[in-house]
This record gives sequence, structure tokens and C-alpha cells, in this order.
Amino acid sequence: MTRFGDFQPLCRATPSYPWCNLFYRQLQRLSPDSLTGLSSDSQSAPVGINPQCGIPRVGHDGSVANVANIAVCAASIIFVALLIFFCNRRKAAVGRIELRTFLILYLLTLPFQLLTTGSLLEQGSTALVVLTGIHAGLVASLFWSLLANGLVATQVVEDGTLSSLVPFYIFAFIFFAGTTYISLDVAFGVTSTLGGPSNPVESIRSIPLFVLTSIWPAASALLYLAIMSYIVLHILQETRPMWYYLLSAVLFVLSQLAWFLLSRVICRGSSQKVDGSFIATLLESAAVGVLYLGWRSITETSWEDDPFYNS
Repeated sequence: MTRFGDFQPLCRATPSYPWCNLFYRQLQRLSPDSLTGLSSDSQSAPVGINPQCGIPRVGHDGSVANVANIAVCAASIIFVALLIFFCNRRKAAVGRIELRTFLILYLLTLPFQLLTTGSLLEQGSTALVVLTGIHAGLVASLFWSLLANGLVATQVVEDGTLSSLVPFYIFAFIFFAGTTYISLDVAFGVTSTLGGPSNPVESIRSIPLFVLTSIWPAASALLYLAIMSYIVLHILQETRPMWYYLLSAVLFVLSQLAWFLLSRVICRGSSQKVDGSFIATLLESAAVGVLYLGWRSITETSWEDDPFYNS
């Protein structure tokens, strides 16, 4: 029976799910016999734990790695770098520094995603585990920055000032450091405070890691959408910008559905050459781009002219 915090169903049914790299190392240390099928040989093992389908590590069985997702990650890096450039040019826009930080954090996740899901590094290797731990920390910090952008948009504190930026960066660091620590502890088992081995080991379970990499991102995205809906519809009394935020939310949801529902289908259909991760990455980057357009649409004239933001 699946329990809250179990990664076993995800690591078995979802190709290229990065957090499985942490549990592979845990099982390699504590229960190597439980690694069977595609996971039995760490030299060629794909991302996942005994996955139903996975892309073998580059150079094995004719694999060229997760080439589609690698290409999309590389293109997304260029795309997000351009968004940061355009964001930085809008000197007087509300929340510019905070949104730029969000975009930078998303940019940082992309090379880590390329490495942790690309079937480039050996499963169980220290390098892959450390990169995955940092990737998890960046994701948790990214969604804090998304939520913080919504809070800053309310103008409870003035954007770009120490009262806004100090808590913004402090909590971003806390989420990054805490999630990275828990991730590495899951893999290496240095302590058992928050990470440590699953019980039983074969269940590959970690409630803190599941909360920080699954529940927290979903909750942050929902809260951000709720805050921006209130600001756009109630405070600004506009509808056009809201379509950007709704479209961004839809693209984000579709990206997750592509990853969790289409990956295995695409993996099998392509004879383990590609999976749905490249579609998920493409949709996620599109969601970030549309979110930028939403921010731009409400910082061009609406907020600057609204007495609520000039009081």
C-alpha cells in the first residue's frame, strides 16, 4: 500500500524523475539486492528505481542520453537569459528585482535538470547525488521566490527595499540549504534527523523530501495564483493580465501531467530513446515566459497609475 511520502511509485513509473537519484544511492548502500532489472547495473542504469521504462546511460545499448530534454534545457537557458535581460531593462517596474531573482533561480535549475535527468552520469555516483541535492534545493527556493513575488506585489512592503529583499533572500537560502541537506541525507545517510534511510529501505520513502519537492511547489503556485488574482481582478479591476496568469498556470499543470502521465508512454513508444521530460521542460519554460508577460502587462501602466500603489 502506498503511503504519503513514498517515492517508489514515482521512481518506477515516471522516467527521468530526478529525486530518484538520491534513493538509488541509498539502496546501493543499504539494500543493493533490491536494485533489479534496468537498475541492476549502475553503469548503464537510467534515472529511476527499477523503472518500467527508462533511457539508458549515454554510451550503453546505443543510448545518446536523454537528448531531447538536454536540447530543450539548453534552449530554455537561452530563453530565460533573454527574459532576465528584458526584466532588468524595466528599471521602474514594481517587483523588478524580486522577479529577476525568480528568473535567475529558474535559470539555475535548468543546467542541473539537464545533468540530473540527462542519463549522462552514473547512477549512485557522488557527483550525480550532489548535483541532485543542489537541484532539489534550487527547486524549493525557486517556489519560495515565486510566492514571495506575489507577496511583494501586494505592496505590504515596498519592493526593492531592504524590508523586502532581506526576508526574500533569507527564506530563499533557508529553503535551499534545508532541502539540499535533507536530499543529501537521504542519499548518504550521514544523520537521521530529517533525511536518513527509508523504513523499510525498499519503500524509498521520505516525507520531508516529498513535501519540499512536491507539496511545497504545488502549494506555492496555487497561493501565488490566488494572490495575483486578487490584485489583478480586485485591486486593479482588470481582466486582460489575468489571462496571462491563468495561461501560465495551465501550462505549468500541463507540464506536470506530461512528466507524470506521458513520460512512460513516450519512452516505450520511442524504444527508450526519449521520454516526456522534454515536453515538461518546454511547457515549464513557456509558463515562466507567460508569467513574465503577465508581470509586464501590469507594470506598464496599471500599477503606476493606480492610487493604491502610489499612496
